[in-house]
Amino acid sequence: MENEAMMFGGDAAAQQAGFQFPQQLTEKYCPRAVNQFVGLDKVKRFAENLIRAPRESAWLFVGPSGTGKTSMGLAIAAALQAELHKIPSQECNLENIERVRRTCQYVPMAQCKWHCVLADEIDQLTGPAQISLLSKLDQTNFFPNTVFIGTCNSVDRLEPRFLSRFHIIEFSSYGIASQVTALLASIWQQECPEKPAPNFARIVKDSANNVRAALMSLETEIMCA
Repeated sequence: MENEAMMFGGDAAAQQAGFQFPQQLTEKYCPRAVNQFVGLDKVKRFAENLIRAPRESAWLFVGPSGTGKTSMGLAIAAALQAELHKIPSQECNLENIERVRRTCQYVPMAQCKWHCVLADEIDQLTGPAQISLLSKLDQTNFFPNTVFIGTCNSVDRLEPRFLSRFHIIEFSSYGIASQVTALLASIWQQECPEKPAPNFARIVKDSANNVRAALMSLETEIMCA
């Protein structure tokens, strides 16, 4: 019986491994390069200039959830051919900051030219981590050969002396409704062109121009079509 169960489990696992689960639209259509982002014209110019002439520096991407802050950081790291050190939200603590600092002391891994630290929701930093990072982001003691990028929705919880270590880049969804609407229409044509299209402009308005929220709503429309 045990062998039979093992055989059945193995066969089921093999079948599952061969099945391609569909991606969510937010993942499938996530921009991978700077020029693929909707709107964010000023942010894209900044990113292109940084990629063209990288330097040891710290940047803070500030804006509402779903405006592309983390995705832009990943796109910059890829374009820089950087060794990426991603610190997820809720893991931005003293231990992980110190670990990344030690790693960045070494030459980047093969075929990489830079280190890129991407710290999500950096406004959630613990007190000790903020103090530790203050000195590490000082130009006299900066992460060597590194571009440091933090993201947050608001700077309200960050002290002025901490903010002074960063160049702040504002992310906004203002004025991009027409571009997001066109994006949704394009995706609909790719995903289910034979179905009656929903009101894309209404989806964008209800999502407050938030691209991620609009894609989630569009996916619901596709599933219900």
